[in-house]
Amino acid sequence: MIPTPRLLWLAALLAAAGLAVTVYRELQPLWPFLAAILAVAALADALLVLRGARPTVTRSVPGSLPLGVRHEVALRVENPGTAALTLEVHDHHPPHAVVESLPRTVTVPAGGWAEVRYGLTPVERGEAAFGATALRIASPAGLWLRNIDAGRPQSVRVYPNFSALTRFAIMAVDHRLSQIGVLQRRRRGEGLDFHQLREYREGDVQRQIDWKATARAGKLVSREYQDERDQTLLLLVDCGRRMGAKDGELAHFDHVLNAALLLAYVALRQGDAVGLLTMSGPQRWFAPRKSAATVNLLLNHVYDLQPSHATTDYHAAATEVVQRMRKRALVVVLSNMRDEDDDTLGPALGLLQSRHLVLFASLREAILSRALAARVDTFDRAVTHAATADYLARRELAFRRIERGGAVAVDVEPDELPMALVNRYLDIKRAGRL
Repeated sequence: MIPTPRLLWLAALLAAAGLAVTVYRELQPLWPFLAAILAVAALADALLVLRGARPTVTRSVPGSLPLGVRHEVALRVENPGTAALTLEVHDHHPPHAVVESLPRTVTVPAGGWAEVRYGLTPVERGEAAFGATALRIASPAGLWLRNIDAGRPQSVRVYPNFSALTRFAIMAVDHRLSQIGVLQRRRRGEGLDFHQLREYREGDVQRQIDWKATARAGKLVSREYQDERDQTLLLLVDCGRRMGAKDGELAHFDHVLNAALLLAYVALRQGDAVGLLTMSGPQRWFAPRKSAATVNLLLNHVYDLQPSHATTDYHAAATEVVQRMRKRALVVVLSNMRDEDDDTLGPALGLLQSRHLVLFASLREAILSRALAARVDTFDRAVTHAATADYLARRELAFRRIERGGAVAVDVEPDELPMALVNRYLDIKRAGRL
């Protein structure tokens, strides 16, 4: 119970009246009467709010939330009493979340309910805990506020942003993948695996025609091929200290996980098995599999991963991959390359390429592009522009060396990583390199 400003003002007026009666002694008998009235009124108002009905709160929130995506949380406040209640509502939301529209003041009718909605955006993956909902109920006369906790604590899981998977699936069904950046390139040749026979279409090359089927059907029949299936994709995720760097609201590590999950979803749709291994941080191993539940299993496997303070050790990771993966696979290394990695990254990629095809994907800080595009109108900006251009030139040479060594290289800003990975993977499939 806490007094309201109204009660405090009345108490201040009573104190001022007490000072006044010291001057006007003829009013002294009136002051105890006023004090008694205020005390009785305050006590009665406190008893009314204490004995009043206790509201109940039910929270409506999904058991899992995507990182960085705004979601509405609904609180249903029910009043079982016979009088309307005016109260202030504040939900004890997870600390690692950005919220909007809290606290809120609502009036709940007698025997009725009211709904409070607020926006919540998770900014950190892992387990997120809601506490009880705090209610502050005003007394009938408005002299007191009663604080109570209602509702139950609740836990939800904050996953990497899986909304991109849903969007990809919808676009794939509608054959509109180009709208989200997936390039639909024409295939060179007929592909690698036979898929089905179908009626000849204009544009089919002559070597696609199945002459035996054509003779039986009495019309031209073509063979249709598809990209090779039943291959293996291994995601090698860097959990080193560099991955904690941020571009905007999300860390590089969060961008990597979002891109890895989208790539896993696409690879599973292509009929390939997908696995995951972490390096230079918490040890996680997910053996390659191709079941329909693989994406959900991956989400539950990595949702609470966080980058460590360890230095990235490419050679140790490459050794572990070679020991675990006997069958040839496409190993996608997701990291953040620096100049000092030249001496260790090259041998590690060479070790991986002795058995596997390697796609090395590195995140490039967006601030580099902004620094290069900024107007050069002062000496300091000129120095920054020259240093940035030199750094990017040396970085490009490093990636050229990686590609000359036989690996596929991707160097993009975080927002561009998901589509860049998907397009490179599809290029590799169409070219039959794996």
